[in-house]
Amino acid sequence: MIGIVDYDAGNLTSVQRALEYLGIPSRMVSTGDDLRRATVGRSAGNRPALGKLERIIFPGVGHAGTAMETLRARGLDVALRDAFERGIPILGICLGAQIVLSRSEEGDTPCLGLIPGCSPRFDLADRALKVPHMGWNAVRIRQPHPVLKDVQDEDEFYFVHAYYPLPSQASRVFATCDYGGPFPAVIGDSNLVATQFHPEKSGRVGLALLRSFCEWDGVA
Repeated sequence: MIGIVDYDAGNLTSVQRALEYLGIPSRMVSTGDDLRRATVGRSAGNRPALGKLERIIFPGVGHAGTAMETLRARGLDVALRDAFERGIPILGICLGAQIVLSRSEEGDTPCLGLIPGCSPRFDLADRALKVPHMGWNAVRIRQPHPVLKDVQDEDEFYFVHAYYPLPSQASRVFATCDYGGPFPAVIGDSNLVATQFHPEKSGRVGLALLRSFCEWDGVA
């Protein structure tokens, strides 16, 4: 069972429909208490407790400041940090890939801090390129990751964003995209992986990535 974090940041239905297409059960989780009660308990053999959430998807579109206000009001910020510390596999998507970092330039917002870094806004020298970056674009794999096992260099994914995740350490970047210069498209640390693009809107290759995440044990 996959838990989809509901914090009024949109795009949840698309993620749930993609999982349904793959035959993977999921449910929305909208409070920190619910997330803590539902997140998987680990036995000595590291097997999930029956009926618990085995993994978490943290999607989102919108404003970083508003998103963090809602996460804090619902106790989801603390619950997500706790889930990360306990080794539960987490997938961030779009806004969810930005606010797992320490800070966003959008509203100068303190974020979850699961990965050190910030989310700057595009500042493009080529004025012919529009912000937000919107549409299909190719990614390049910079280092292997189990969630990217079925993704090849130059596979295209769907992007919609004006800000992007920039970890403090290059070792946290697993794939990049080029839009007026390279920027991180997939980042991660331990049991957390996050994509700036929308796998749920990216056709066959996006569905393959979602399936790989749902098979991942959280060890990078």
